Amino acid sequence: MTDRVYPSAKPNPVPPQSAANGAVPRPPGAAAGGGNHPSFPATKGQLYSRPMYRPQPAAKRRKSRRGICCSCCCWLVLIILALILLAAIAGGIFYVLYRPQRPNFSVSSLQIETLNISASNQVTSKLIVAVTARNPNRKVVFIYDPISISVTSDGVDIGDGSFPALVHSAKNTTVMRATVSTSGQTVDPSAAAGFKKSSVPLEIELETKAGIKIGKLKTKKLGIKVNCGGIQISAPKGKKTPPPATPDASCKVKLRIKIWKWTF
Repeated sequence: MTDRVYPSAKPNPVPPQSAANGAVPRPPGAAAGGGNHPSFPATKGQLYSRPMYRPQPAAKRRKSRRGICCSCCCWLVLIILALILLAAIAGGIFYVLYRPQRPNFSVSSLQIETLNISASNQVTSKLIVAVTARNPNRKVVFIYDPISISVTSDGVDIGDGSFPALVHSAKNTTVMRATVSTSGQTVDPSAAAGFKKSSVPLEIELETKAGIKIGKLKTKKLGIKVNCGGIQISAPKGKKTPPPATPDASCKVKLRIKIWKWTF
């Protein structure tokens, strides 16, 4: 009998030549003109390619910078408001604890010993001034530098002097005396005629720097200016010196704060 050879169930392997040529084998039963398309392996350029960088438009960059500036400004405003609030709270606590008040000044005594007007309208004067300083505070001490004093009449300087430095204790009243004078001060004829009247209007001005002491704490000294106006005093007649007058004129105290080149 003749032996029969049956076909194998396994598909025939792809010839090496076709694999080398890049041909993709078709599955068994697929028609030659079917819809299956061959898939090619990815190239190195496709495997290692990165997305192209595209710069952002200028409008977006401006918006981001504007947002950063706005946030910085908001934080700065919040910090300033917080500091102001803390300062207000500290000031309120200080006021409640110590109740600070300004010192009081008044002219308690004033005497003109000499007030002469020469033929050439030159003034020679000598005055004795007593100023009373009161500290109404219970726990606050004032520390004064030497106090300069100036006496004028209708804007004409008729005497300058000074009081010594002073440590003004709490709840204390101190009387300061000084002699003010001028010599050879030339004035206008109209002002010289005013000095020959029976009554002379005077204005006294004090100027110094003062600091505050509370316990062991001392503050920086600030300038103060004291103005005492509305004083009328009798002028001397001949060689006779009038007695000391007691005008008891109250004075106004103003702080002088200097910021760079400006003084307030």
